[in-house]
Amino acid sequence: MRHVIVVGAGQAGASCVAKLRGSGFDGRITLIGAEPVIPYQRPPLSKAYLLGDMALERLFLRPESYYAEHNIELRIGATVRELDPQARRIKLDDGELTYDDLVLTTGSIPRRLPARIGGALAGVHVVRGLADVDAMAPNFVPGAKVLIVGGGYIGLEAAAVARKLGLEVTLVEMADRILQRIAAPQTSDYFRDLHRRHGVTIREGVGLEHLLGETAVTGARLSDGSEIATDFVIVGVGIEPNVALAEAAGITIDNGIAVDAQGRTSAEHIWAAGDCASFPYHGARIRLESVPNAIDQAECVAENIMGVGKDYIAKPWFWSDQYDVKLQIAGLNTGYDRVITRRSAAESAAFWYYRGDRLLAVDAMNDPRGFMIGKRMIEGGKSPDPALIENPETDLKAMLKA
Repeated sequence: MRHVIVVGAGQAGASCVAKLRGSGFDGRITLIGAEPVIPYQRPPLSKAYLLGDMALERLFLRPESYYAEHNIELRIGATVRELDPQARRIKLDDGELTYDDLVLTTGSIPRRLPARIGGALAGVHVVRGLADVDAMAPNFVPGAKVLIVGGGYIGLEAAAVARKLGLEVTLVEMADRILQRIAAPQTSDYFRDLHRRHGVTIREGVGLEHLLGETAVTGARLSDGSEIATDFVIVGVGIEPNVALAEAAGITIDNGIAVDAQGRTSAEHIWAAGDCASFPYHGARIRLESVPNAIDQAECVAENIMGVGKDYIAKPWFWSDQYDVKLQIAGLNTGYDRVITRRSAAESAAFWYYRGDRLLAVDAMNDPRGFMIGKRMIEGGKSPDPALIENPETDLKAMLKA
């Protein structure tokens, strides 16, 4: 009987095994996850779950009974220690398994602060998995002081939740502005103003020099020489693809586990999908850290294991929830040279990224209509006249038919 093993029980892994069964695969399927919990959603962890608005059971992608009912062997709390591509074998703590095809959906790992600057002190947290959020949750009490290191979307989302729960929030970003690596100044300005109106102290162009405290964090010394007191710290300085298993097995790594257009790695019968995988995209190689990519790429890999032979065509989109603002992003803004602003209401705005005359991406804040139309335009290869986009009287929907 043909055996497919999927290593990594996050969104991509769960999507892959479900697609295999849904596509008629009748062989053996084993899904292996390092966390001692069945596959769950990550985005609500730092928002609805931390706020107490979502119970643990609602995080689960599928009920535990689903896996047994579909003859999927689910091994949670299990770590794959070694991968042997030649023998088509993996080693776990409690034995070995052989496979016919192996899918690596190992996801990503958060960057942590070095121990030499206090990163190992108690009270220093990252936001990635369920255990991370459960560990920091007791600190979220009204009046507590939290320092957030990093002004990307993870840090900003954490700041929004903390303020909703009545904490005193200071966010430091060593770059000149929040979101500098991933968004235009217009988007940075929008979210800086939003957070400051909600009482967050944002300090840009200031890095963290050292955390203070003997065994637990009590404060921080910043790069400008100032010191601030804090009860705990949340570190949001990005993530790295989890490639250790693949790299040790000699599989090609290039900003993640390098795969071809159909999801194959450099090792025969080994595939990869999700945050850990980099793939061809418009003449370049990219890696997308998003739920939609994890699902779509993993499902494409499942189909290709079944022999479909389909290239993965990425349609990048992302979202972030902060206070009462929903940010939706369509496309990738890499290489933009101008940004067109379109406003439709007080709290609504959309920033359209162009390179020359080509539309690359849209950041839409409380503008779902603008997001959906921009997304369809980008995916359809349409680039509307920037002057029309800027004009609030322009009927965007009508432009789709042009």
